[in-house]
Amino acid sequence: MRLFGFIPTPPPLRPKSNVYDLKARLDWGEPALTIIDVRDRSEFSTAHIQGAVSIPAFELVGAALAHLELERDLYVYGDTDEETAIAASQLRSAGFLNVSELRGGMPAWKAVGFPIETATLFAA
Repeated sequence: MRLFGFIPTPPPLRPKSNVYDLKARLDWGEPALTIIDVRDRSEFSTAHIQGAVSIPAFELVGAALAHLELERDLYVYGDTDEETAIAASQLRSAGFLNVSELRGGMPAWKAVGFPIETATLFAA
C-alpha cells in the first residue's frame, strides 16, 4: 500500500537526547545538524563521535557564534552530563535555538559501539 503525501522527517530535536536519538538522526541522512564535542582537544583527538567538531568549553560561545547559524540543530556532548549541561546552557543563553544535550556523552556513545574517529579539529 502506498501512502500519498507522506514525507519522511528526522526524529525531532529534544532538549536532552540519548545516543540512540542522535544515531537515528544521523541514519536518517542529510541530517542538517552539528555535533559539538566540548572536551579538551587532546581528549577529542583520542576519540570522538564520528562527524563531531571540537570546540572546547572555554571557547565554545565565541567559536559557535562565529561559525554556526543560531537556528542550526546542535547536539552537544562532553565526558559528563554536567559538563554537557553547562555547555548547552551557554549556547542557549547566546541565542542558539535548537540545542540538545547528549546524555551520557562520549562514554555512552562508545559503550553501545557507535562509530568513533580520531583527530579532526575545528578551527576556531
